[in-house]
Amino acid sequence: MDVRLNDTLQMKKKHPCGNDKFTVLRIGMDFKIKCTNCQREVMLPRLACEKNIKKIIREEE
Repeated sequence: MDVRLNDTLQMKKKHPCGNDKFTVLRIGMDFKIKCTNCQREVMLPRLACEKNIKKIIREEE
């Protein structure tokens, strides 16, 4: 899956705050993503994160 820094990910499952969009902060074996609503940061294993992605919204350069 082609995920880049600063992409916005729409996830299948929602964050406890009710939002389903996250910004990518770090890519590697783990993904560090930040909720666009409450600004909380979450570290997820790469496989779990890629499995949960519904849509990738690219930042226009």
